Amino acid sequence: MTNDVDVTIDGVTIRGEQRGDGPPVLLLHGIPETRRMWRHVAPALAEHHTVVATDLRGYGESDAPADTDHSMRALAREQVEVMRAVGHERFAVVGHDRGARCAYRMALDHPEAVTHLGVVDVVPTAEAFARADRAFALGYWVWSMLAAPAPLPEQLVAGAPRALVDHMLDTWSDDPTVFGAALREHYTATFRTRPGCTRSASSTAPPRPSTSRTTRPTSVCARSAVPSSSSGAPPGPSTRGTTRWRSGAGGPPTSGAAPSTAVTSCPRRRRTR
Repeated sequence: MTNDVDVTIDGVTIRGEQRGDGPPVLLLHGIPETRRMWRHVAPALAEHHTVVATDLRGYGESDAPADTDHSMRALAREQVEVMRAVGHERFAVVGHDRGARCAYRMALDHPEAVTHLGVVDVVPTAEAFARADRAFALGYWVWSMLAAPAPLPEQLVAGAPRALVDHMLDTWSDDPTVFGAALREHYTATFRTRPGCTRSASSTAPPRPSTSRTTRPTSVCARSAVPSSSSGAPPGPSTRGTTRWRSGAGGPPTSGAAPSTAVTSCPRRRRTR
């Protein structure tokens, strides 16, 4: 049985769904997706967990205010409040892409709420920009475009939202054919009808350097740096950044407690949401 999640915090309504029974886990989607990306994962997890999947502020069915704080700190605080509103004071969180950036911030700012942290297809933003090179600039130009001062990104995206969504799904996935026309249109609708979504996406701008580290048990799922035997292509910019960050993931946190980080190497990045 699936129950709707509809929680208003400081005038912003966050919507999602809850199902299953057991230890609670919050699922946070990436860009350009919505909570629908978890449609195959959530039912399986719900066999042993209470699963909450939400649309981040600006995405899907959640409100999309354009002139409010869209920082990851604000989004993380919002999601913690949503979980409290549906009865979960402590919970695990799993994030993909920008949802993982929100999950990182949540684990740092709200350690009393986060029991376990899982991140998929992402490394900390500061690490990615610190290692940016020519391949990164050409392969992930969307990051820089969305981080440009408002209202330029909003105006550009409003002119051709489907082109942007198709670009991300086609170039960031191993098999673009898994994204049918209806799913692509669902993801595009967020950008077409809600300028606040573009402003929210712009929160991936490079942050100030930080030495903060989470001490929550953490699982990192990232593709291997070994070139694919089928293509022979060298690893992309995100892969190189992941490899270097993984090698230093066990450094001492500022709290003095040793982090618990389990790194899972996924052979290929495969988006099927």
